[in-house]
Amino acid sequence: MMPIMTVNDGSEVVVVGAGPAGLTTAIALAQAGLTTTLVAREAPADHRTTALLAGSITALETLGVWNRCAGQAAPLKVMRIVDATVRLIRAPEVYFSAEEIGLDAFGYNIENKHLVAALAARARELPSLSLIKDEARAVETRDDNVTIRLKSGGAVTARLAVGADGRRSLCRAAAGIETAASRYPQIALTFNLGHTRPHNFASTEFHAEGGPFTLVPLPGLRSSLVCVVQPADARRLSALDDDALSREIERRSHSILGKITVEAGRGEFPLSIETARQFAANRIALVGEAAHLVPPIGAQGLNLGLRDAAMIGELAVAAHRGGDDVGADDLLRRYDAARRADVQSRSVAIDLMNRSLLSDFLPVQGIRGLGMFLIDRIGPLRRAVMREGVAPRTAQPRLMRGDAI
Repeated sequence: MMPIMTVNDGSEVVVVGAGPAGLTTAIALAQAGLTTTLVAREAPADHRTTALLAGSITALETLGVWNRCAGQAAPLKVMRIVDATVRLIRAPEVYFSAEEIGLDAFGYNIENKHLVAALAARARELPSLSLIKDEARAVETRDDNVTIRLKSGGAVTARLAVGADGRRSLCRAAAGIETAASRYPQIALTFNLGHTRPHNFASTEFHAEGGPFTLVPLPGLRSSLVCVVQPADARRLSALDDDALSREIERRSHSILGKITVEAGRGEFPLSIETARQFAANRIALVGEAAHLVPPIGAQGLNLGLRDAAMIGELAVAAHRGGDDVGADDLLRRYDAARRADVQSRSVAIDLMNRSLLSDFLPVQGIRGLGMFLIDRIGPLRRAVMREGVAPRTAQPRLMRGDAI
């Protein structure tokens, strides 16, 4: 084995990856006093947006982040689901209002670049957090520590590594953790757009045969779009210039936002659900897309990742204060158990909803239509669905409740 040139050998935790989940993990740990190192190269430009639900907003407020970017986010006060299929059995329109469950908003939609900038600014303020702008090239686990070898030739050794390094996670591979995947015959097209009519802070999700078409408010006369379609339709839409695509999006949105102007920065993502068979092992804990990849449906992806960050932070801080090993097997098992039900329940719900849209089987369409009808007509059921969507009862780490760790 080559000798290790140490860059930082005094950290208790090393976090690999500086997306929102990785930055949130590092901030939570360092704010509580754990010596933490964050390893990540400069993030590429990200034109995507994230709908942060109420618990995530509370956590970011507690970490001193939200006040830095709140002005660049739009509240989500209303959510509408509209059946835009032409099938024999169609579901009724369902209208969800945050006011009905005592909230000003379900959450806030923000461009990822603004969120990451706010997180990075907070990270730079914390004396317990060291930032290394480099890329991990190898991860080595031992009985009592874990080492991240850097592309520059150095290395960082700590008691615990948090893998926030995305869907092709080097940390996950080093921990020996496999994944289970379900892939769909669909592509998600994402981009932002301007429009001439106000959105009134309402998110509208049209359910079409190829998948959901979701408009989510941004500040001003702007919205973000997630358009899930089958591959042939995705190729056709991707080939359109901005003017032609704008007209097509206006048609598919039934002109509810008036004239549409597509902005630069289109994204395209094959749809899949991929979940790690364990969320932690061998002194490595996984957060965000390293642990679970879900389609951009239902505003779950990053909210799950922030709950991962809050939970591993909570467990590691408690271990540190008790004089225990922050990378011990028992802590990692507790982290895995704490996150499993939340991730699985969200993944199953997204899978069932998406497959029900793709199915031409009449009984499936009937069950979906009945479910939407009951949610629309039965107030207590509708309110229970809203509360669970915003703040799952079984997976609320302390940060999501506004409690410091």
